[in-house]
Amino acid sequence: MEAITLNKPQATKTRNRTIRRVAVLGSGIMGSRIACHFANIGVEVLLLDIVPNALTPAEEAKGLNLDNPAVRNRIVNDAFQNTLKASPASLYSPKFADRIKLGNFDDNLKDIATYDWVIEVVVERLDIKRSLYERVEGFRKPGTLITSNTSGIPMHLLTEGRSEDFRRHFCGTHFFNPPRYLRLLEVIPGPDTDPEIIAFLMKYGDLYLGKTTVLCKDTPGFIANRLGIQSLIQTIRVAEELGLSVEAVDKLTGPVVGRPKSGTFRLSDVVGLDTTVNVAKNLVQMPHDESRASFELPATMQKLMENKWLGDKTGQGYYKKIKDEKGKSVILALDLKTFEYKPSEKVKFATLEATKSIDDIRKRFPVLLAGKDGAGEFYRRTFADGFAYATNRIPEISDELYKIDEAIKAGFGWQVGLFETWDAIGLQKGIELIEAIGKKPAQWVYDMAAAGFTSFYKVEAGVRKYYDIPSQSYKGIPGTEQFILLESLSNNIVWKNAGANLYDLGDGILNLEFKSKMNTFGAEVIEGINKGISLAEKDFRGLVIGNESTEAFSAGANLAMLFMFAIEQEFDEINLMIAQFQQTMMRARYSSIPVVGAPHTLALGGGCELNLHCDATVAHAETYMGLVEVGVGLIPAGGGTKEMAARASDLYQTGDPELNILQNIFMNIATAKVSTSAQEAKEMNYLRPNSQIVLNRSRQIAEAKQAAIELAENGYVQPKKRNDIKVQGRTGIALFKAGITAMRMGRYISDHDMKIADKLAYVICGGDLSYPQTVTEQYLLDLEREAFLSLTGEKKTLERIQSLLNGGKPLRN
Repeated sequence: MEAITLNKPQATKTRNRTIRRVAVLGSGIMGSRIACHFANIGVEVLLLDIVPNALTPAEEAKGLNLDNPAVRNRIVNDAFQNTLKASPASLYSPKFADRIKLGNFDDNLKDIATYDWVIEVVVERLDIKRSLYERVEGFRKPGTLITSNTSGIPMHLLTEGRSEDFRRHFCGTHFFNPPRYLRLLEVIPGPDTDPEIIAFLMKYGDLYLGKTTVLCKDTPGFIANRLGIQSLIQTIRVAEELGLSVEAVDKLTGPVVGRPKSGTFRLSDVVGLDTTVNVAKNLVQMPHDESRASFELPATMQKLMENKWLGDKTGQGYYKKIKDEKGKSVILALDLKTFEYKPSEKVKFATLEATKSIDDIRKRFPVLLAGKDGAGEFYRRTFADGFAYATNRIPEISDELYKIDEAIKAGFGWQVGLFETWDAIGLQKGIELIEAIGKKPAQWVYDMAAAGFTSFYKVEAGVRKYYDIPSQSYKGIPGTEQFILLESLSNNIVWKNAGANLYDLGDGILNLEFKSKMNTFGAEVIEGINKGISLAEKDFRGLVIGNESTEAFSAGANLAMLFMFAIEQEFDEINLMIAQFQQTMMRARYSSIPVVGAPHTLALGGGCELNLHCDATVAHAETYMGLVEVGVGLIPAGGGTKEMAARASDLYQTGDPELNILQNIFMNIATAKVSTSAQEAKEMNYLRPNSQIVLNRSRQIAEAKQAAIELAENGYVQPKKRNDIKVQGRTGIALFKAGITAMRMGRYISDHDMKIADKLAYVICGGDLSYPQTVTEQYLLDLEREAFLSLTGEKKTLERIQSLLNGGKPLRN
């Protein structure tokens, strides 16, 4: 089976340590998902769980007994199947499930003798873990890594009674759920852990698992849960005190402050209230935490626990989903005063309205904290409390402040850490906020201010540094030496406009960064691409197109401008706009220097087309790529349809059913299918088979730069425009039309869907040609442009564009 192309060989070594096979003990939600993530990177996985002690009614009906293999593996089989069905997917590709072998502790634990790393992910009970470790030690090969995914049990308690070799190779490796998507991996040494093991795991987590690896002290909750759970509970407490609704708080604690759209209460429902409460019960007992009372449950949490309204797992929590009389799903929100459910309401605050035009999250914070309404008061109280708590956790849970920010960002999906947020409003302002709620930050903050320091982070010579408390100086963040972080390279900008920046990355490589909303393509971005190529051809040897947006590499074309021209029936302007876009894409493909795309998150429409025309792509593993123009009543016309026809042509071999190959590609475009990973983008031919996939986003720009250097140094030659693209002509059009007509008759598509699909079929098959033959790229580009232009004159296309611009929802008319 084909493995993912990683940015390094799949085996890594520190003192000849190689990870090829990993055994995961425990197949629950976390265990199965951890197993899947190792399978994602090409590792062979053994997933084990306990043997059932009783038959199910279904097993009894089949006449099975407890010795039957299907019964003995029932728990692990069921858990794994549930993981495979769950959304979002834990595997980059369904076929990677073959890399995971299932078994049970009684029959298969002996097999761990041939595995390089054993990860324990069983229930959070010390006695159960210790009992399992005793059995593991009977089979484990000396020198094998043994780690626990515990979220809070101290390491020294876990290894009590174990051999010296076990203790030396043991530590905590705390993944966050879901492991594929949340980037944090906390590494927690035990009292006897060999330093070489810690160094290895820190490197492996970063390089191979794509994680932000944070070295933690063995303290309750480690770092992320300690800060994250405290923030969640205090947020709920403040909401109660201020009389804010569930919907209001989720609005205030979502994307507007750079946090997941789930917000606070929805996050609680997803995680499970019982899970949060169990962690809080352990943390409230900490003797050395001056704020341990902040882990006491607010009234609403206590009442929810009494009612057993635990969230999604019980069907209701702070939210409840029901069906109305028409069978439509309706989301109800809990009224925190009456404790009854009511329909969710839209929330508005003057403070939030004031930030709508501020795209930079850091620039929003001063405005949010200055608000005169309930939102402003909420932010002042919750932010001040979070700032104070974080300062007092140093040096208890971490000696370095950057670890606290890295852990909370990677573990809870925050874009901006606590100390980074504080920097955005100013050191002195943060102190004043804390004092205003009757608290004080740790003494080291006052000492820092008295010494004349004004920020927790700074950039020097392109290196991001943090304030080191013991030395009262700034130090570089360890482990980031190989990263290229554009936000630290403001002095390296060689050209910019309103929509793009060009950075000199050194070694003769430029980087083009988009700066528009959702990085959509407008006139400024098109100008930036052309300027980047021109500068690179003149003074550099390669161009990388990449950015650090957490939302999108690019969400495609600027539809507002297209809509304006279409409404005014300015078809000459639309034709010119499409032609310029096509020429820009072709210029990226046929420049005299290598152009490397670095897609991530969303690469849709034009964002996909740009990467289709790059000489090479270095994609982040979480890249959701697709040609989605059909959704707004159009077809890809920035070279996308042309390029996919060319890629189909390249796949044809003697004896191949060519129409089947083309049909798969046609259906991906016609249904606006988006890949669920970079690996699936390969399978859909949006990425080439040799495209590089990077697991760690922080390494992506550096790896793309290296790819551009290698292309240049290996003698890059400007390619020639193609005239050998084989198209199917009338034969293909007839086949596709038959399928389209059948779908319309079955009412799977509308009349307008049918019209769009017909035009797509016409273009991708090369038009009205009497037999299959080869054509030029320009011929297909002209067909693309003509079809696109004709569709912009359709009323139903304009309705689709307007719907997307107004509400962000696709319209099926």
